[in-house]
Amino acid sequence: MAEPRSLLRLRPEGLWCPEGDFYIDPIRPVPRALITHGHSDHARSGHGSVLATRETLDIMAIRYGGSFAGSTEEARLGEARTIGGVTVTFHPAGHVLGSAQIAIEKHGARIVASGDYKRERDPTCAPFEVVPCDIFITEATFGLPVFCHPPAAEEIRRLLDSMRQFPERTHIVGAYALGKAQRLIALAREAGYTETIYLHGALIRLCDYYRSRGIDLGPLEPATSENAPPAGALVIAPPSAVDDRWSRRFADPLASFASGWMRIRQRAKQRGVELPLIISDHSDWNDLTATIRETGAEEVWVTHGREEALVRWCELNGIRARPLHLAGYEDEAE
Repeated sequence: MAEPRSLLRLRPEGLWCPEGDFYIDPIRPVPRALITHGHSDHARSGHGSVLATRETLDIMAIRYGGSFAGSTEEARLGEARTIGGVTVTFHPAGHVLGSAQIAIEKHGARIVASGDYKRERDPTCAPFEVVPCDIFITEATFGLPVFCHPPAAEEIRRLLDSMRQFPERTHIVGAYALGKAQRLIALAREAGYTETIYLHGALIRLCDYYRSRGIDLGPLEPATSENAPPAGALVIAPPSAVDDRWSRRFADPLASFASGWMRIRQRAKQRGVELPLIISDHSDWNDLTATIRETGAEEVWVTHGREEALVRWCELNGIRARPLHLAGYEDEAE
């Protein structure tokens, strides 16, 4: 059996596989990159070649233009391929459309880089798949015990209840353009909301792409001064637009924000959020720790988030762990 730790090494560009001479989610342009998902802190332009799922490649093209890399190659979920001296397989991460964990294997040793992931059901993307491994590389965006996300469906009910209670007010929900916005819309549809949902212009192309992949988002319209949402409408916008001049054109706007950070009341207060919705596309503390156990990993590498608490939890539970202190990863998806 090969030594699992030798499969990936830390370099300034990010995680590097010596045997395959490729990087996973590098923060600088590199000759060959394997990308877990389309959020901009993981998927950057300028690489020589990019291997990713079809959806992630399409999303990168939408965000960066068709020439975002020298060449591209589609990775099919569950399909093993050999790169240099290692076998590489992409597995669903449950984070956003097209998101994947990347498993690297050699002579019976396996390391899994999860990228970002969540365990809660999401109607807009494939569910997370537990991949047994020797080393599991986990995110820790919400890697503190205080973060315990309620079911997203309950938060959507709170939103719809507020809309019924204040029918004269335009509910403007801040939601990130990739993943969160589409999930919010799909969950509202599942909860029985059939009215037109209005979109900030920054969300339209990605919502159109989700629909092109067979995800039903119901009737959508752009929210513009020429196409102003009626009083009582639901508007989805990037978080930065919720308290901007853009939102003040609508009838008696009520500011909302869908994020795991809304668990912290002070954050909601600082942003002037009247209706905080605790809806996250990342795993909470309980799901992070449960996932580590389910992988059976003997060692865990913790990255981009609250690393120290999760490392300590691993140590207390007899699992070797180390923080990676990777730079360049933000909480764009929150």
